[in-house]
Amino acid sequence: MIGMIREQRLAETFMEVADSLTDDFDVLDLLQRLSTRCVELLDVSAAGLLLADPFGELQVVAASDEHTRLLELFALQHDQGPCVECFRSGTARTNIDLNSPITTASWPRFAPRARETGYVTTHAIPLRLRDRNIGALNLFQKTPHRLGDNDIALAKALAGVATITILQQRTLEQSHIETTQLQAALNSRILVEQVKGILAERWSTSPDQAFFAFRSYARGHRLRLADFAASIIAGTFDTATIPLPPSES
Repeated sequence: MIGMIREQRLAETFMEVADSLTDDFDVLDLLQRLSTRCVELLDVSAAGLLLADPFGELQVVAASDEHTRLLELFALQHDQGPCVECFRSGTARTNIDLNSPITTASWPRFAPRARETGYVTTHAIPLRLRDRNIGALNLFQKTPHRLGDNDIALAKALAGVATITILQQRTLEQSHIETTQLQAALNSRILVEQVKGILAERWSTSPDQAFFAFRSYARGHRLRLADFAASIIAGTFDTATIPLPPSES
């Protein structure tokens, strides 16, 4: 039964991707959904997608939740951690024991922070198409069970979907187009981060709850996340029309 449910969720995920690949699709929202689906399908605790900026440093573009400590953990990996090595080598790093002395020695800032956040295992899957590496998919677990071969294959498939999503409708030979569009995705994320802070302060709620309300309203009204965020920052949208998020217990 569990296998049938997972197959159904996987089919729904690929249908979401297929339905989204139109001329004006919202890549940021789709990547956000893919990170959430990774948690559901792979039974991991958290997932994030990181893209390389024009300087080759990894930046967070989507996460399965918006809790500050998790985002900080992803952000740490612009200079050290499994995603950096995965991105540079183009090779997956899976079932990494965060309690291992070797792991701590390799990543002296990342590994202790990950353990403090409650994670014991991590995985990094490259966002790679042919000889192009554009980022990495990062997975975290709070329980020590290993991901089996089938789970890792599925993680690689989801990473492949994310890669194709980002690169779709691009001419791969025109690297300047790719760089421009990757930067646009990163810039969109910055706008969303700013809006999270604005709404969280305005509503006296957490950034996670603020993001949920912001994204729900955008999806319900068919608004692109970056455009919606820009209008809020510019003060041209009345945020009082956004339903308040439920209070956290």
